[in-house]
Amino acid sequence: MNGKANPCSSSSRKQQPSNHDVSSGGKDLQVATLPAYQISDSTWEERAICYFFDQFTIVECNAVGGMGHLGFLPSLYADCRDQNLGNPASLSLRLAVDATALMALSNRVNVPGVVTQARYRFGLALRRLQEALDLPAEAAKDETFATLVILSLFEDISGDRHGLTSAHTVGFEALTRLRGESQLGHAAGLDMFKYAYVRMQIEFLLLKGKPSLDSDRLVERLDSADPLQSLMIIASKVRQLISEPTSASDSLQSAGITKLASWIDSCRRLDSELFQWTQTLSDIWLPLETRTHTGEDVLTYREMIAAVIWAHYRVLRIFIHSVMADLFRALVSLLDSPGIQHEASQHEADGLRISLEMVSDSCRSVPFCFGEIDMLGNPMPPSEQGMSRVRAFYLYTMLWPLWYILSCGLATPEQTQMIRGVMARTGSEAGIKLATMLATYDGRDAMSSMPQLYSLERPVREVSVI
Repeated sequence: MNGKANPCSSSSRKQQPSNHDVSSGGKDLQVATLPAYQISDSTWEERAICYFFDQFTIVECNAVGGMGHLGFLPSLYADCRDQNLGNPASLSLRLAVDATALMALSNRVNVPGVVTQARYRFGLALRRLQEALDLPAEAAKDETFATLVILSLFEDISGDRHGLTSAHTVGFEALTRLRGESQLGHAAGLDMFKYAYVRMQIEFLLLKGKPSLDSDRLVERLDSADPLQSLMIIASKVRQLISEPTSASDSLQSAGITKLASWIDSCRRLDSELFQWTQTLSDIWLPLETRTHTGEDVLTYREMIAAVIWAHYRVLRIFIHSVMADLFRALVSLLDSPGIQHEASQHEADGLRISLEMVSDSCRSVPFCFGEIDMLGNPMPPSEQGMSRVRAFYLYTMLWPLWYILSCGLATPEQTQMIRGVMARTGSEAGIKLATMLATYDGRDAMSSMPQLYSLERPVREVSVI
């Protein structure tokens, strides 16, 4: 460790790196080995698949409770390919993986025709997906939901979003409804549900979309002892709470004093629940306070997935305090009460302090999360291949939390410049065009309308096993 740790803050727990961390840290950072896409005796399709699976799928890590990301996908893809299955669900998955892998690799290498092949297979995948969606038995398969997951990655890798809205949110809602509780009973189904749920919450909370799926019953079945799943449970409560104020016919004041007071109390309980979430975490999940070789105070983590989860936690806390501030302002405008005005002023001060701390902690985490330093604060050497030291999936999952830090209006000019810089670098080094788009986002048209890439007709809309 390069310096002494700062005292722990009152809003979350942090630690200093231990001797054990010195010997075992940095497992998520990539070593400078020869990338699979540079092996000369393989086709571009083979190189693309190797690159995509290496960068966007994570094998479960026992140290953090078996968490991975799409770790089942390589074997599922291999089954669909090797068995030469001709059903729409299997064909759509094969084509979606091929298309997304080629698009991901095309952003790393300059080879004529790779992008053309990627978009051609993307079109074929959409066609096969539509065929699967038209057949209830095919629509409910893991392969169909996995296709939707992969196509949503294609959308962000290629930069095909119109505004900030995803074209696949309606599809995620419909298939989540169709698959029901049974999807939580096996590892692949739970993995895909978590991915889809986080995307839907981003759409509804951060981008102020209108959900058509009531997923509360599914979320209630998640494991509250699991850090990510317990945070998802709290996020569901946040969505339930804000759905009422945001649906108010005219303004918050129209809800009346009693309702406003009730919403404020609910916000307080949820903020307390979020804080308590940090107190239940085991040491392996806690941020580590250390100092870089230049004397900068930073936060690092024992596992990269922990950094991602903390990034989403901080956004939820900022979001809750922003909502609470709006509710207090509406209440003060209806009540000429010195007591209420004092309480509102006190909350505004406390909420601003906590929110600024969340922004600061998010920015202090950036050097580690984007591969500039290791867990002990030491600088990482540059990659020989010009790639990020962090897997593309981890960089991808950090984009929306950092975008919210940019858009909430609390970041300093220096913090804003730093976030835009790492996003722009992610766009070029990891080849994720969404990062480039978010880095230059000017705050307009957050929810522009999107054309439907596929239709979700009666078989998917009306059949449900929930």
